[in-house]
Amino acid sequence: MENPGAPVAHAFSDADRAAVYQAIYSRRDVRGQFLPEPVADDVLGRVLLAAHHAPSVGFMQPWNFLVVRSPAVKQRVHDVFCAANAEAERLFPDDRRALYSRMKLQGILESPINLCVTCDRSRSGPVVLGRTHMLSMDLYSSVCAVQNLWLAARAEGLGVGWVSIFHQQALQDALAMPHDIVPIAYLCIGWVSHFNDRPDLEKSGWLPRLPLADLLYYEQWGVTRTPPAEALTATVSSLQDELQRLPVQPA
Repeated sequence: MENPGAPVAHAFSDADRAAVYQAIYSRRDVRGQFLPEPVADDVLGRVLLAAHHAPSVGFMQPWNFLVVRSPAVKQRVHDVFCAANAEAERLFPDDRRALYSRMKLQGILESPINLCVTCDRSRSGPVVLGRTHMLSMDLYSSVCAVQNLWLAARAEGLGVGWVSIFHQQALQDALAMPHDIVPIAYLCIGWVSHFNDRPDLEKSGWLPRLPLADLLYYEQWGVTRTPPAEALTATVSSLQDELQRLPVQPA
């Protein structure tokens, strides 16, 4: 006789499952709360190992992890950011530009560790299983490594901030990186004074969090309502409302 509990036989315990969701919901893009205390190698090693266990197309593992602790290198990267950020600010209309100029968008100099996650698109040769028709899958694989690292860091109590306002070649040159290696994410990592209860861009009024129910389609693009799907739409709306009422930080 079939085991009626088989579908959930491999589920985590309630406590372990809750911890996974807590890491997801309380993860933040940290910019301004970094503390000067160093991050021990065993902690950094654990989050790097978590990143290295991300899924990758064709198991090509296209990432490298460039660890930056040198103040001189951080300053070079910061200079690259400042040049690009001044250009970015001018792209927004006046009302958004004023808000943009007030926001802190990086912690390059303040964070004890900077980390550049890259993608070597030539790894495993020109033909990669699973990338034969969607060539960008290697880039997405490196992004998965970033997400693994971010969630592991949150579980450790480390803050992570992703800085993306760079001219790619200028960042590569600041890090002596070959131009055929793609910088996927430049991350600021360190202990923090606190994690904000909501993302900075949401709190500042830059953009709201979209309702998940508005982003769901069923069977075909653009189809938002079908009789079998109404229960799921109602469920995700209820779950999102419940999450917004709960504190995301541990007591």
